[in-house]
Amino acid sequence: MPTYFILTRFTDQGIRNVTDTVKRANAFKEQAKSKGAVVKDVYWAMGEYDTINIVEAPDDTVATAVAISLAKLGNVRTQTLRAFSQTETEQLLSKVT
Repeated sequence: MPTYFILTRFTDQGIRNVTDTVKRANAFKEQAKSKGAVVKDVYWAMGEYDTINIVEAPDDTVATAVAISLAKLGNVRTQTLRAFSQTETEQLLSKVT
């Protein structure tokens, strides 16, 4: 399955309720699973983003639905990046002329 990095930043609501962030991450994992995606890991970070979520989803549509469903709750804003493994990159580069 393709891999996606869903980067988040806390909203005012999210930071006010920051002590619930681990509970929210667990709920996010269940929500993603119900859509056919798997949250491989969640990292809390210092810097521009508050969490980095590594998600496997069958396609861009499911990954986008997962990210929008997360943002819809109001605790975070999201940015989603499609990640390519070394094998995928090698396959991609073999098509470059």
